[in-house]
Amino acid sequence: MVIDDLKASTLLPLLKANISPDARVLTDEAGQYRSVSQHFAGGHGFTRHGAGEYVSKEDPTVHTNTIEGYFSTFKRGMVGVYQHCSHHHLNRYLSEFNFRYNHRMKLGLNDWDRAEAILQGVKGKRLTYQTTH
Repeated sequence: MVIDDLKASTLLPLLKANISPDARVLTDEAGQYRSVSQHFAGGHGFTRHGAGEYVSKEDPTVHTNTIEGYFSTFKRGMVGVYQHCSHHHLNRYLSEFNFRYNHRMKLGLNDWDRAEAILQGVKGKRLTYQTTH
């Protein structure tokens, strides 16, 4: 999802709308996340990247390695494959990489499974060469 600013007043409603209230949220120490634990039953774990901590010393299950890996793949794809992306279409690129990440081989999905998932995504939708505006 593309957002225009990183203020807590912008982020918190988005987090609450897209994350289960029972979830445990893992972040870095950014100030925007200070009140997150009040809204999620699983609590809020964070690492202190500013202090060189990438996995919590108190609880090794608290880390941001998964999202860092996702963004690494996204950035590599943007530089290596697409090379340019306008702000207007960024959500489309993110959706594509989201699909790739959630349907990767490591999760036990093969090319056939991915093709099937893609076709399920277009089922019942009208495909046109022109914009619908």
